[in-house]
Amino acid sequence: MQKSNSNGMQSILRSLTLLLALTTIAACSDSSDRQAGGGNVALGEFVLAVLSSPPDQVSGGDARISVELPDGLAPEEVEIALDGVDVRSSFSTMGGDMRLEGLVSGLGQGENIITVNSTGGQAPQAELVLTNHPSSGPIFSGEQQQPFFCSTDGDRAGLELGPVLDEDCSIETVVTYKYRNTGGGWADYSPGQERPADMAETTTIDGETVDFIVRWERGTINRFLYSIAVLAPNDDGEGAPELSSWNRRLIYYFQGGVAIGHYQGDPSQRRALYVDGLAAGYAVAYSTGTKTGTHYNLQVGGETAIMVKDRFVSAYGAPDYTVGVGGSGGGIQQYVYAQNHPGLIDAGVPQYSYPDMVTQTIHIGDCELIERWIDLQLRDDPNSKWADWNNRTWLIGLNANNQVPNDVVNFGLTPWVPPGSSECTASWRGLSPLALNPNFGEAPGITPEQQAEVEWTHFADLINIYGRAEDGFARTTWDNVGVQYGLQALRDGNITPEEFLDLNFNVGSWVQEPEMVQEGCPFIIDLCFALDFDQELYPDQIDPWSWRNATVASGDMPAPRRRADEGAIAAARDSGMVNRGEVEIPLIDVRHYLEEQLDMHNTHQSFASRQRLINHDGDASNQVIWFIAPGEDGNVDNTMQAFAVIDEWMTNIRNNPDASVGDNRPEDAVDSCFDSAGELIASGDDVWDGILNDAEPGTCTQQFPVYSTSRMVAGAPITGDVFQCALQPVSQAIEDGLYGDWTPTAEQRTRLEAIFPDGVCDYSQQ
Repeated sequence: MQKSNSNGMQSILRSLTLLLALTTIAACSDSSDRQAGGGNVALGEFVLAVLSSPPDQVSGGDARISVELPDGLAPEEVEIALDGVDVRSSFSTMGGDMRLEGLVSGLGQGENIITVNSTGGQAPQAELVLTNHPSSGPIFSGEQQQPFFCSTDGDRAGLELGPVLDEDCSIETVVTYKYRNTGGGWADYSPGQERPADMAETTTIDGETVDFIVRWERGTINRFLYSIAVLAPNDDGEGAPELSSWNRRLIYYFQGGVAIGHYQGDPSQRRALYVDGLAAGYAVAYSTGTKTGTHYNLQVGGETAIMVKDRFVSAYGAPDYTVGVGGSGGGIQQYVYAQNHPGLIDAGVPQYSYPDMVTQTIHIGDCELIERWIDLQLRDDPNSKWADWNNRTWLIGLNANNQVPNDVVNFGLTPWVPPGSSECTASWRGLSPLALNPNFGEAPGITPEQQAEVEWTHFADLINIYGRAEDGFARTTWDNVGVQYGLQALRDGNITPEEFLDLNFNVGSWVQEPEMVQEGCPFIIDLCFALDFDQELYPDQIDPWSWRNATVASGDMPAPRRRADEGAIAAARDSGMVNRGEVEIPLIDVRHYLEEQLDMHNTHQSFASRQRLINHDGDASNQVIWFIAPGEDGNVDNTMQAFAVIDEWMTNIRNNPDASVGDNRPEDAVDSCFDSAGELIASGDDVWDGILNDAEPGTCTQQFPVYSTSRMVAGAPITGDVFQCALQPVSQAIEDGLYGDWTPTAEQRTRLEAIFPDGVCDYSQQ
């Protein structure tokens, strides 16, 4: 199968937009009894659509409506009412005389009814129900998070916003103007003023050269700070915006980061005023509510994105298409929102992406546990194989080397560990506590008392999805029962059977939330500087493995493993927080190759997303993967190159609506890899061979080696989405040859069964 164009493609032809929702209401009476213009042939039906949001997800009191007219009915013969009040004057003809479009305002909270009639009864009446919600939210995400702290004055300065007005952190909406100067900065501008001597010009993708003046709207939506910017050199600052230089395309800029919520967020002016996009004529939408550095609740994030786009379309008009962009968590949002909210974005350029957030906790939750075991091997034997950091890859799957600095080692906190680092240490240290420890988190402006009252976990951040366990804490998806850490290293002969047994005996898991305590140094950095190395306090404060919150072995009893709440796993999947591969839009998945830097944005993630697409419907033709080599003096930015390919792709879809997304791919929408100067190394359907198939490694695969994860080392698939593995008896695993050349002795088998009393993972059953 190839990805279809079913999600909004027909509406491109109808209104040159990808509609968020389409509602066709048939007449209650028999239309064959109605006559047109005195004749005996009845006209067809009206087709009503909300251009700005799904009909049941309108917000802020405004909605942009499209009314497609039956053949033969003139626009002046149409009546439109909102809850019985005539609003026909708000509608204008679009695309000839076949469609009306208009903004209806003043919607009340709850249901509002749009009624469309023909003046002479030539066509049956049509109705459209709009459900309006307050601009402060929520729409569908449930009870809003408390406590919730408003942005500080310094953080709001990024969007040049005024004071907070109420407990919802509302801020007065402002519209100002900026111009881009020849020095590469932004300066204030007032419409009608004398043209500044240093004003820059720009040429849009439509070939129009204009003064680089931007209309910039900011305010609050769904309690978060939002921004809308659009090229408007001819705007007089009065009334509706003058948009003759807008290229009719919208960029939604999603931002990354990691946080547990309870804060309005600190906005990025660089992303809100995305220079390259604005210069090309794109409008740019942005919100701190779609920044994962504000929160990682992608249900609230999707809701916020719908509301921000609703505001844009209502005030500025429906774009030809909306393309997402953003890195890390910004890339995750594109995959997840494309799945959960078809039509919100019509294409995406996810950068440094992961398939989703919650499945990253699966293997990252292993990091401190495995690193602790390795570091203790070094403490007992400084000359062991683990003195070479490269060897840690055998167990963690992620890259490691002896060159990347390690703050914990360099600071002398673990003096028995030699210089070097791993991706677990360099990039992911502290993410397990952040996701799992209810005590470890904070927000600007919070008091110690308030901090202590908050449950600081990813799962509590999404409490409306996961719900609470019997212990009162949020239900969680983290599980490592049956996981045989280092299995592939054993099979490859990189570790001995005794090391394999010792690792799995001692690796343990995370204690339950009621047992967790606050973290130590280096997670709370102030503790590191408060240490007295001559006091017995020192060993208790140094805890780079979060050992205080992990289970440990006792005598002949192995360290206990942790079982997930199956209801939480089901909730993660059912709510769409897991990327199930149900993504149909064009995607150019872009990343610089950062493995040698041990950067957390590791390369296998793009292919994990691809395999999920394949698992869903056998096809990933809507996703293209580009890798770029890093540069010594900075990385080449090919985002606009990706936008150009997306634009051609979307044009093909508009011109060939019956073809699949994959069949509409332009020539340059193909898997590729580039050197540090941005020059093409290779492209084609086979350049990534050897990663998801058994073919010989392709050109790009050879150029950019892909690493794995601790769960893949344990036998899990590259998709990384197995929260809780199917189990099989140890005896069955031995019989099936799961351990390669190793046949456990009776004593070893007894030990295996003690470590895994419920059985070991059988990933073939997933």
